[in-house]
Amino acid sequence: MSYTAGDGTGITLRPGAPNSAHRDNHTHRDVSGGWLRPAVFGAMDGLVSNLALMTGVAGGTADRQVIILSGLAGLAAGAFSMAAGEYTSVASQRELVLAELEIERRELRRHPESERQELVDLYRGRGLPTEVAEQVAEHFSRNPEQALEIHAREELGVDPGELPSPALAAGSSFASFAVGAMIPVLPYLLGAAVLWPAVAVSLLGLFLCGAVVSKITSRPWWYSGLRQLVLGGAAAALTYGLGTLFGVALG
Repeated sequence: MSYTAGDGTGITLRPGAPNSAHRDNHTHRDVSGGWLRPAVFGAMDGLVSNLALMTGVAGGTADRQVIILSGLAGLAAGAFSMAAGEYTSVASQRELVLAELEIERRELRRHPESERQELVDLYRGRGLPTEVAEQVAEHFSRNPEQALEIHAREELGVDPGELPSPALAAGSSFASFAVGAMIPVLPYLLGAAVLWPAVAVSLLGLFLCGAVVSKITSRPWWYSGLRQLVLGGAAAALTYGLGTLFGVALG
């Protein structure tokens, strides 16, 4: 459907129908990161936090079983904490959005003309001629649910049909954190009796996570990888030093 201004401007509005030739030659990356960003950062969080925990414990004791236990405990505690926090956060956000949508739905039912005028003002503010803005607002206002969707997108910045799932967010956070947290534990579970294999594998994992992050940034893969390796390595070295000091003090 298109709307053409009757004032001689020749402006035509075609909602949802960008020029196909331009669309084929002009694309953007997903600036929100899609699923990749939370998955990678969740795994990175698990890796760094559990590596730091295990190196801290290893600084105070060489007991392999104690280090393994600390790593598994850190994995479980961190993953459940991430899942619970993510569930609560997303559920609260969803409840807030649903409450605001109900307010907007009530306003559309009680004051349809005022809400229609809001759309007119919105489209005029974006540069459409008044006649075109009136036509577009009138078209969308005929369908209450479509009008609600437009108002929600413009006023709340959300799509009522694409609200996030708390359970999915919690499960994703749990899984990604657990995967990352398992990396420093694996060498010990496979028979390692000293710390360096766990550190080596973890630093490699950090570099790879950083390199993957470069897919959603403008940084070179080696820069992102090295940056994450240095930051994670510094955290591990710091906690190892603290663990050594505490081990000496308590010993």
